[in-house]
Amino acid sequence: MIVDKLSNLHLYSGLGERINKALIYLSKNNFSELDPAKYEIDGDNIFALISEYKTMDEAEGKLEAHKRYIDVQFAAKGCELIGYAPFEQQKVLVEYDEQTDVAFFEGEKSFVKFEEGMFAIFFPNDVHMPGIKYREKSFVKKVVVKVKI
Repeated sequence: MIVDKLSNLHLYSGLGERINKALIYLSKNNFSELDPAKYEIDGDNIFALISEYKTMDEAEGKLEAHKRYIDVQFAAKGCELIGYAPFEQQKVLVEYDEQTDVAFFEGEKSFVKFEEGMFAIFFPNDVHMPGIKYREKSFVKKVVVKVKI
């Protein structure tokens, strides 16, 4: 997992062409002008999912992980906590689904405060729980760029 401010994206250009494209996409768009939807960047290889939601209590969240895509998440508006743990011995709640590229888990995690203007990169071995409230439930607009491995 990598978490940083978008203003530091130049530090991550060595992570590969596709991740670089994802970070450039995040830096060049004004997401306040874009509606929640799926946006193609490079066909099935790189695409963005914009969503708006209200954060939730930790008890409502689930740890998740993906195999086919890296998540590059960006907080366009608002603040949330994101739970994180390296994939080790988490208990499987829902087996991996090839169609949706997700499996759900429960287990220990640490939380990171994810504020407006920050991005996070979650690799397949990064189990994560997005959308958790910071202090109180609040509105978040998030962009998740899916980068095919």
